[in-house]
Amino acid sequence: MAGVNGHRVADESLLDDEKSMLDNDPGGMLRATASAGAQVRESAALAAETDLTVLADEGRPRAVVVAGIGTAGLTGNILATVAGHRCPVPIIGHRSAGIPGWVGAADVVFAVSASGRSPEALAAAEAAVRRGARLIAIGNPDTELQAMAERARAPFIPVPRRAPARASLWGLAVPVLLAGRALGLVKVNEADLAETATRLDADAERCRPSADSFVNPAKALALGLAGSIPIVWGSSPLATVAARRFADTLAANARYPVMAGALGEVGRGRVGLLDGVFGGLAESSRDIFADPGDERDDDATRLRLVVLRDGGLNPEDDADEPVAVEERRAEAVQTLAERRGVRCDVLTAEGGSAIERLASLTAVPDFASLYLALAHGLDPMAVPAISEMKELSNPMPEGIQ
Repeated sequence: MAGVNGHRVADESLLDDEKSMLDNDPGGMLRATASAGAQVRESAALAAETDLTVLADEGRPRAVVVAGIGTAGLTGNILATVAGHRCPVPIIGHRSAGIPGWVGAADVVFAVSASGRSPEALAAAEAAVRRGARLIAIGNPDTELQAMAERARAPFIPVPRRAPARASLWGLAVPVLLAGRALGLVKVNEADLAETATRLDADAERCRPSADSFVNPAKALALGLAGSIPIVWGSSPLATVAARRFADTLAANARYPVMAGALGEVGRGRVGLLDGVFGGLAESSRDIFADPGDERDDDATRLRLVVLRDGGLNPEDDADEPVAVEERRAEAVQTLAERRGVRCDVLTAEGGSAIERLASLTAVPDFASLYLALAHGLDPMAVPAISEMKELSNPMPEGIQ
């Protein structure tokens, strides 16, 4: 238990003390998360300085593999989702070392690593070069990943590392999207990026540490989740990417167990959680006359449902899931939760482009995961289990074995 501290019950008062919050965030995760808009602008500028014309010159690939782990791996889902159902080639995320066995000279491999040295990205880059596939590398400059790209004469988009990977989503995602645009896979224009950056700036202002809980949507969401088992479901493919992002940040920053997925899958079994021992059965014992704030003090651990909705926007008429189906499904699960007394938060996407709508569904949850950690007295950056996992799983140098 060395290095493990904090307290099991969330303390709401900690979120009303800005100085205390900043003291408990020595690594600056709040500040890094607030830089999301700046990340969009910086990474777009760096991508513009990289010569990506070679990608277009060599024509459309047979398939695209986006290789990375953690947040870097999520960029593959973002590219596939923003490209949509009309994308002319398959986009496949790969979250383990190397690349799929079928990848060859007709394919393109993105190797993405915030640090520029993750074993998964390096192995993918090496395998891509060996098999003759086109390589695009994205990550921290002056690292082994850049060196590998230069040796292969492949494009490298530098993303200076200013924070942990999980706080650098947009710094990694924008270069992936722009490289995808150069390949003719996705439509993203400068106006979309500018509007996305502006929205992220606005959400960072709404979620700033100095804003009280009753006007700060991220603090309100964090306090609603406190002491619960969060279930995060997305109404559309885009909303599902945001749901999985929220699950990742809740686990890493706040150390909460969480389940995330698509509402299309939920109705085939997981919706039964609402009837279970943490759902309807737990809620049936709730005192309806009790103060809502007192529920954290009882012995029952309950579900807390978060539904991310795409706002009824779907520009693709031939999409697999029509808007009407997605909206009915979202309404249905909210009704089921209400009937069983399961608390439910709903976040609805805003914005005209897919990338802006995705940003609108990730900004508040990103901050909420940090505030939930701080309410428990946890440092959201320092996660002892992550450090220990790396130490235990990485092989020791031969000389000291």
